[in-house]
Amino acid sequence: MRALQLVEDRKLVISDLPEPDAPGPGEVTLRVKAVALNHIDVWGWRGMAFAKRKMPLVIGAEASGVVEAIGPGVSNVLPGQLVAVFGARTCGLCKPCREGRDNLCEHVGGVHGFHLDGFAQELINMPARLLVPAPPGCDEVGAALAPVTFGTVEHMLFDNAKLQPGETILIHAGGSGIGSAAIQLAKKTGCTVITTVGSDDKIERARALGADHVINYRTDRFEGMVRKITKKKGVDVVFEHVGKDTFAASMFCLKRGGRLVTCGSTSGVSTEVNLMMLFQQQLKLLGSFGCRMENMADAMQKIARGVVQPVIDTEVRLEDIDRALTRLETRQVFGKIILRME
Repeated sequence: MRALQLVEDRKLVISDLPEPDAPGPGEVTLRVKAVALNHIDVWGWRGMAFAKRKMPLVIGAEASGVVEAIGPGVSNVLPGQLVAVFGARTCGLCKPCREGRDNLCEHVGGVHGFHLDGFAQELINMPARLLVPAPPGCDEVGAALAPVTFGTVEHMLFDNAKLQPGETILIHAGGSGIGSAAIQLAKKTGCTVITTVGSDDKIERARALGADHVINYRTDRFEGMVRKITKKKGVDVVFEHVGKDTFAASMFCLKRGGRLVTCGSTSGVSTEVNLMMLFQQQLKLLGSFGCRMENMADAMQKIARGVVQPVIDTEVRLEDIDRALTRLETRQVFGKIILRME
């Protein structure tokens, strides 16, 4: 079978690997259909080190597939069923896992595409408990976007930030995969949505997704524009995933008692925090990583019902992966890049 392996920094090769053995107890063999690319794939491609990573490593952290075969004891999925794949190898036994707080697993064995072989391979054996069936009306692209793109946003906005109808939210990088998902989910919740983009050609596309106000952060200081739009009140929630370049100004955009929720640090992992602003304004800074499998199921239901829709920038084959990652790295995208495995 074919697989896409990272063999050294910025060098990917299409490899011919042996097919997996028959699935063992509690396992399934999955035929991968679509892999959604993320900035975390760019980090790995650049060589931003992960402590336990060994190469060659199959890339891909977010995917959908069809169950090819099931092992003994599997009852939650059937052969031929379309599923989304939870990307972390959780233990399934600790208290957070038993309570459905999957992304707080106390004994996680790694993340696929980083520490473990990822999903950019035609076949893979996986524990059946890490698969979430796609409902009717959700296709393989929608299912591929459930684990990170929509699941992460569901967890950020609703589990952590507790976003409520009528609130105002600032969403950074509205043209990114999670940004485009956040715009839709926040607007459908009944919020006023302010978003940032990096070029004028993305403004109308962001508005079409539901953004009420769109700021080109390359031509305007977004913090000043947010204060102007909100008549100096600030926003209830900031959806942050850029990192060092925007974090301090994002805090300045919050109203008193506002919440900043972050899941990323693409512009740098360290920043300064104005502690006086933090306590005087009684702000809440919330970290968010990944999602719960319940978030994935909720996201696919919304996709199936047409409440939200995947925003696809480009679809590519294995042979075009370098071009796709370069496009993602240089922020030319609006929405997601999908890697088709067939």
